[in-house]
Amino acid sequence: MLETAWSRAIGIQTPVVNAPMGGAAGGRLAAAVSRAGGLGMIGMGSASSAAHLKAELRHVTELEQPFGIGLIDWVMRSDPDLLSTAIAAQPALLCISFGHDLSWTQQAHDSGIATATQIATARQGEQAAAEGVDVIVARGREGGGHGQPAVATLPLLTTILDQVDVPVLAAGGIASARGLAAVLAAGAAGAWIGTLFAACPEALTSEHARQALFAAAETDTVITSLFDRAQRYPWPTQFPERVVRNPLLDQWSKHRDDVMNDRTAEKGLREAFGAADSSLAPVDAGEGVGLIDAARSASDVIADLRAEALTLLTRWSSSATVLEAHPNTD
Repeated sequence: MLETAWSRAIGIQTPVVNAPMGGAAGGRLAAAVSRAGGLGMIGMGSASSAAHLKAELRHVTELEQPFGIGLIDWVMRSDPDLLSTAIAAQPALLCISFGHDLSWTQQAHDSGIATATQIATARQGEQAAAEGVDVIVARGREGGGHGQPAVATLPLLTTILDQVDVPVLAAGGIASARGLAAVLAAGAAGAWIGTLFAACPEALTSEHARQALFAAAETDTVITSLFDRAQRYPWPTQFPERVVRNPLLDQWSKHRDDVMNDRTAEKGLREAFGAADSSLAPVDAGEGVGLIDAARSASDVIADLRAEALTLLTRWSSSATVLEAHPNTD
């Protein structure tokens, strides 16, 4: 069995969480991940609303396993009903990220809901733990979608683990059983995985976006704010998004400082969101995208992660025991 103290406490069989990716992690994916033994998260993105969340929650109404909800801080504050709707749904975990005011945790705790937030530096993690957040998500710069690209996953994880007493989930670039095993071996309470689940058929991901994920290598992502600026989403400047590089982005990145002064460029970038063409539309992806080459069900993904990570951890444990028993005395 592959479990941690945190996964046992929250009631899941495998210490894996699907990242609450806006536009990809809907209720159908969350239900599939939870039924497979992980913690399924419903994600609300930049253009979300309470009505949108209610529609996705219908997929978990009959769910017997724990699930979670992920919100964006500034979106939640523009639509206060998002928070009340999320709390009323009684998720096992409520994660709100990309903001500094953590007062929402009290409302969640008053309703018996565990809280989480994504952090990009050890200092942020310390502050979140001090203010009562139950679970820290250490999101490294390798992660897809929005985030603060400050520190890589491994140094962030290993630093924060030595500084807080709450469970820490590792996020950013984890897209295989080997990655899961590595962060568990380092002491993470679980893995927060996005791009791998975005490729699942249960995700809201469009078919053209899936094909872009399958075709991309680990070097084919780039960090940008151009699409957010074109859509006029009020993302704070420290939270750009990592996306698959495409010809449209390459074209305008060369002139990024002037793009928003060019109506043609702005219109093209804005229209790209609805384009069924991976050469135009932005596709969020982390640096683990090169490990993904086919659509697999969430159930198969969880089963393979669990079995293969357990095999690796057992092998590594046996190797370490042998080395300890027979030290090199040269």
